[in-house]
Amino acid sequence: MAQNHLVIASRESALAMWQARFVQQRLQLLYPDLEIYIQGMTTRGDRLLTQSLAKIGGKGLFIKELEYALQQKTADIAVHSLKDVPMELPSGFVLAAITERANPFDAFVSNHFENLGCLPTQAVVGTSSLRRAAQIQALYPHLQIKSLRGNVQTRLNKLDKGDYDAIILAAAGLERLGLQQRIRTYLKTEEVLPAVGQGALAVEVAKHRTDLQALLKPLHHSVTAACVMAERSLALKLGGNCQIPLAAYCVKKSNILHLRGLVASPDGSIILRAAAQAPVDKAKQLGVKVADQLIQQGAQELIATVLSVS
Repeated sequence: MAQNHLVIASRESALAMWQARFVQQRLQLLYPDLEIYIQGMTTRGDRLLTQSLAKIGGKGLFIKELEYALQQKTADIAVHSLKDVPMELPSGFVLAAITERANPFDAFVSNHFENLGCLPTQAVVGTSSLRRAAQIQALYPHLQIKSLRGNVQTRLNKLDKGDYDAIILAAAGLERLGLQQRIRTYLKTEEVLPAVGQGALAVEVAKHRTDLQALLKPLHHSVTAACVMAERSLALKLGGNCQIPLAAYCVKKSNILHLRGLVASPDGSIILRAAAQAPVDKAKQLGVKVADQLIQQGAQELIATVLSVS
């Protein structure tokens, strides 16, 4: 193997570093002679914690600096949480591997209450996600939804200080950090449909690095890749970004993909839902099909309204 050392670019948060180390360990098992280093970086998304992601440019802010490192050849690969990766990559980059999906669901975390249904009127629920906020508000209009930014531990600290009665976090992040004991309950998809790609990791490389694409191929999980391709295809057709309360979740049963999608108004007063099935090799088309169903229900008009006031 010509490549004798590898540099992984990662955000410096505890969760991002866990994800980078996970990929590092997987690669080390595959290639024992390969020297693998992790280059921690602080991104603009990590620095701007006082504003909502929707207002400062979306989750792509978490990966721009990492892509720059790939461009400048100070790193070889970048590891991302797939739900942070924009639906369209900048030209010159590819996702060389998508790892097997971990827990895709959202988690309810509270020191005093068992689940969303137990929260009293005007209880304060913290989340960074318009997707979660809209779906929770639709089911529980008596709750107050307040913005919550920062890394996992920062968010938990704010809950423990009493700033919130409950917070909603991605279950995978808590489990990866060994914090699963903080989870009171997992939110069912009937309550809150997950984010596109939630639970999966993506490994990004410069497009011309075909050597790295071959090296990373054993990390690629084809079933997860098909499911998230359907989800990302739906989001791409709808112009999905952080400014839109949008959700999509796909599972494989036998050789069939089952995809559900959702678009909502930020206050949850309007929620459009659609679902369809297709064979595994039609993942991209399945995403477009469910997006088209949502468009027929008025998704584009709803999205245009949301964007005009955001």
